[in-house]
Amino acid sequence: MPTSARPRTSGRISRRAAACLAAVAALSWPGRAAAAATDPPPALGLSGAQVRAALAHGPWPPPRRPDPANRVSGQSRAIALGCRLFFESRLSSTGTISCASCHRPERGWTDGRERATALGAHDRNTQTLWNLAWQRWFGWDGGSDSLWSHSVRPLLAAHEMGASAAHVARVLRSVPELARAYAAAFGTVLQADDTRLLVDVGKAMAAYLETLVSPRTAFDAFRDALERGDWHAAAAYPAAARRGLAIFVGRGRCAACHVGPQFSNGEFHDIGIDFFVDGSRVDPGRHGGIRRVRSDPLNRLGGHGDAPDGTGAMHTRHVRLSHRNWGQFKVPTLRQLVETGPYMHNGSLPDLRAVVRHYSELDLERLHSDGEALLVPLGLSDSEIDDLVAFLRSLSAEAPQVTSCASSPLR
Repeated sequence: MPTSARPRTSGRISRRAAACLAAVAALSWPGRAAAAATDPPPALGLSGAQVRAALAHGPWPPPRRPDPANRVSGQSRAIALGCRLFFESRLSSTGTISCASCHRPERGWTDGRERATALGAHDRNTQTLWNLAWQRWFGWDGGSDSLWSHSVRPLLAAHEMGASAAHVARVLRSVPELARAYAAAFGTVLQADDTRLLVDVGKAMAAYLETLVSPRTAFDAFRDALERGDWHAAAAYPAAARRGLAIFVGRGRCAACHVGPQFSNGEFHDIGIDFFVDGSRVDPGRHGGIRRVRSDPLNRLGGHGDAPDGTGAMHTRHVRLSHRNWGQFKVPTLRQLVETGPYMHNGSLPDLRAVVRHYSELDLERLHSDGEALLVPLGLSDSEIDDLVAFLRSLSAEAPQVTSCASSPLR
């Protein structure tokens, strides 16, 4: 696609839509109505409105509910099996690649590369696995509508693990420990049908991935102190981070998309990052993701979910393809951001300062034309960039060490 023909994509929404997003975010989370009994003292450097905006980003963690389409969601034996399978390289066609090869626990479940490399090179950056339990769409393009179907995808992709349903089934049948663990998790002997067994592998891994919840952070302690009206405890939060928060919820309008406790609306936008790959091929982003999820035989509308009434399938049923979806990518969580660079769908921004500078110097010509602009160049000073980076850093904390369960006994 020539440069002159680049489809202009979203990243712009009307002010009314932005206001609706903010209102929905304010109504969607526990603690949404909480506010300090009195306005914060001037020394805190935040207005009452800014405090209320901060409260909408918690509390953390929010409650979790099992996936109704996954009968082993939340079950301990399935979690143990899923953990083992996540670190199991024999599931790949070469016996050399596991899910953990790209999603490394010590790197915030990413790999530190601009673009992932498994059996082949990817076009996109490896996404973190933190906090997947609360998401609706999966992947940079939302090409999967459940965590279990998304867990199957890398097993089959030629450039990832390059396996097949028959190969995955053969591994489970040939490893007695895995076969016993499957029977314990699913209450039945191994499925005779390879595809159904493959789906169950995805469901076990999803049960494990749902347990990956990022730790509480300095921001969470600050936010909870604001809710209690404990100004003394709130003052322990660094002044630079408070100034960055004021920009984030104020003129930066970052909270229009990075909403709620996860700091993400889970949707898709164009933020002016190039969607050409290697200067020639186009990554269609959400446009391709919608096409993929609607044609996926493992989507929530197919026959592999465990919710007989189609619970959770409404969004898949009603999602519609639009020209504006070209070049849109998922709004990522900002939690544990320090661990997960480089940033953006193509890994093109190396650090948090580069991310903030991108929004500060935004090229409006790169954004699509319909609707009123939500994104505008922020024109931040160097000190304001420092403050916003300080705030973003406060959304990360040292995560508990994860030990590989590849050699753990399964019962």
